[in-house]
Amino acid sequence: MYKNIVTYCFISVISFTTLSTNAQTPGATLPQAQQYQVDSFLRDVKFNDAKAVKKALASGMSPNAMDDKGNSALTIAITEKSLDVAKLLIDTPSIDLERPNLAGETPVMLAAFTGSEVLVRYLVENRQVEINKPGWSALHYAATNGHLKIVAYLLDKNAYVDPESPNRTTALMMAARGGHIEVVKLLLDHDADLSKMNNVKMTAIDFAEQHNQTEIAEGLKSRWLKLYKKPFKSQIK
Repeated sequence: MYKNIVTYCFISVISFTTLSTNAQTPGATLPQAQQYQVDSFLRDVKFNDAKAVKKALASGMSPNAMDDKGNSALTIAITEKSLDVAKLLIDTPSIDLERPNLAGETPVMLAAFTGSEVLVRYLVENRQVEINKPGWSALHYAATNGHLKIVAYLLDKNAYVDPESPNRTTALMMAARGGHIEVVKLLLDHDADLSKMNNVKMTAIDFAEQHNQTEIAEGLKSRWLKLYKKPFKSQIK
């Protein structure tokens, strides 16, 4: 997960239908004219040109159009912070709001990662997107970058406090790794499990120590001692 991060002069209704279908498949080869239309559409998305995007959608462009790397128009809008276009796409009835990119990231995950509280709220409240899907979650992504308000919002919306990624890394581990002490405190206040380990037997304390987050590591060790009545393993000589 650590990483990553989302005109059109149409010719005929038939070409629009082809565009709407083929533009949704990463790596699909389109005729040159159609590829130009998709590229132009995605360029307008990137530059937050809501007027041009609205016109393209009305003319038949799929809101699920993707670039050759598997990034949908919406994920491009979110990563580029094209807020007007993102809201326009979200409100388009035929958009797939749960479709992940090639890295497995959904729009709400990317909105959480980039710190767009407005879009996270819009997706959850206006379109009821899933925030507790298996694997990496929006809470992981918000915690990774220390977006405290988004973490608080997701928890208020009943996000799992200990979501486990495919390698069992939790949001608390990611917050500790990044040195986001307020997020760590908030997760613990919501009963995040300090004893959880990922697939390589690392706890949140191990993450904090490995990434030189001394204050967080010491605070978590103190909490460990109070909770479990024994020192954390790395304190045992």
